[in-house]
Amino acid sequence: MKVLSLFFFLATIIATCQGASHHPNPSFDCLSWRLAVETNNKRGWSVVPQACVSYVGHYMLGRQYRKDVQAVADLAYNFAKAVPLPLDLRPNVWIFDVADTVLSNLPYYAQPDVAFGGTPFNSTKFAIWEQKGISPAVHGILDLYKKLQSLRFKIVFISGRSESLREVTTKNLKNLGFTTWEKLILKQTSDAGTSSQIYKEKKRNELLAQPQRYRIVGNVGDQWSDLVGENVGLRTFKVPNPMYYIS
Repeated sequence: MKVLSLFFFLATIIATCQGASHHPNPSFDCLSWRLAVETNNKRGWSVVPQACVSYVGHYMLGRQYRKDVQAVADLAYNFAKAVPLPLDLRPNVWIFDVADTVLSNLPYYAQPDVAFGGTPFNSTKFAIWEQKGISPAVHGILDLYKKLQSLRFKIVFISGRSESLREVTTKNLKNLGFTTWEKLILKQTSDAGTSSQIYKEKKRNELLAQPQRYRIVGNVGDQWSDLVGENVGLRTFKVPNPMYYIS
């Protein structure tokens, strides 16, 4: 019933967005704004401009977002296929962020009072959503995950989610088909107040310092803070996300 309810909810939102103008304010070019966001030229923003709320909604729920994510997944897989097996027996690792890279929060952001990031972030309301553990998979990423496993990559999830969400996150991942992984790294209380970029860099460094002598090959995230700093891997791949910005 939850899946059916989610389907009808998203179908309603899609119909609403399809009926809305892509550019409610013709003087504000939302396509250029999204390009600036995805290229990290636009930084530090807190909400989607009101002129672009329906545009972002239409993009996220339409075909183009799914095509864009699939293009990222295809590029990542093509790169991974060309990576040779390590002669020194060090495990090849592929890192994934979790929120809106593997697990989609789109049903949360599609709610009218959240408006695809057009309203200030409500941490209390978002925490309630996370606790439900019903996030769908980001289109195209589950298939990439399975292909990487077939290539014998070790999968490591590095998430900004709290350690308190380990059980619900584990169940959500496994219910969707993300059945096994090397590590699921979640934020500890000692990481509170640390920026996402510094936190994820620290966790990558800790991963490389472990006795297994991992080699980070690939890294997929929806935020630039997932993909910059030390030891990001041989190649990084960014999944589009114009709904929010995390530094």
